[in-house]
Amino acid sequence: MGGDHGPEVILAGAQIALERHPEMRFILFGQEDVVRPVLARLPKLAARSVFHHCPVSVRMDDKPSQALRQGRHKSSMWKAIEAVKTGEADVAVSAGNTGALMAMAKFCLRTMANIERPAIAAIWPTLRGESIVLDVGATIGADSQQLIDFSVMGAAMARALFHIERPTVGLLNIGVEEVKGQDEVKEAGRLLKETPIAGLDYRGFVEGTDLGKGTVDVVVTEGFTGNIALKTAEGTAKQIASYLRAAMTRTWMAKIGYLFAKSAFDRLRDKMDPNKVNGGVFLGLNGVVIKSHGSADAEGTAAAIDVAHAMAANGLLAKIEADFGQVYTQVAPVTDAGELEASEPKEALQ
Repeated sequence: MGGDHGPEVILAGAQIALERHPEMRFILFGQEDVVRPVLARLPKLAARSVFHHCPVSVRMDDKPSQALRQGRHKSSMWKAIEAVKTGEADVAVSAGNTGALMAMAKFCLRTMANIERPAIAAIWPTLRGESIVLDVGATIGADSQQLIDFSVMGAAMARALFHIERPTVGLLNIGVEEVKGQDEVKEAGRLLKETPIAGLDYRGFVEGTDLGKGTVDVVVTEGFTGNIALKTAEGTAKQIASYLRAAMTRTWMAKIGYLFAKSAFDRLRDKMDPNKVNGGVFLGLNGVVIKSHGSADAEGTAAAIDVAHAMAANGLLAKIEADFGQVYTQVAPVTDAGELEASEPKEALQ
């Protein structure tokens, strides 16, 4: 029921994903009078689906606290997450309200042992292929231990998605020099450098320009900075696409040149299309939840479901749990009182 287009696009995307992964089955949650007519036009998907009517849908402009109060136990979003908690589903996928989805996921699934804050990890197109960037909007701010947690979770996701044995990890900073940046980032870098972790290869600080280069497999930052970087990259991609369209239609010679170079421009368009790398993964919870872009089309929705399939098939949760079993015996910054540092979680970015 979520996103800009609702069931028409969500179900069409599910059918595309089903063609790629015919072993999948779907549990659909939504309002019957809206979903059933669309599902009837997609017989292959209907044959591999179970539908549950939910009387409540979370609106895209609902505040997370409001959605949690009014939608608990009755909304399609809650029911989808609850299916993961009970083991009925392996992954929940939603294109709905990001803040509400994170709030419900945290409340229903709870964070994993030793994890204080979850993170949203995004797949980022690069010159080398793809990287993972996190956190891109789950919470604002992060201390050194939380940045280490994000590094471990991001590396586990890279192993599950890219099949890299020891992914390279960098901390996003204003410079590569160790003396630069906020104290939390410098402390996290020091700890990662001094205490090697088997599941990742820490490469030090990276800058904003390294995001597109693909300098490392996993780029780690806190949610405020990560969300701005994500939205800036998406906006820049759309801006460049608009420039190209305008340039290719300005004169008859440009139009003729475009016809000769159409295949090259098509490849460029695919590279710059956010739909092709859709699917933000909520990491750090006792279950896997995928956030699809609200504006995603059917292909974009299918891409998010592809990510969900990869996370389940390659045992993301097991990889994270195994890595943290090692990390919390090696890396644990403490306060003067000898207790782990903590901070109050803040509401997810919209």
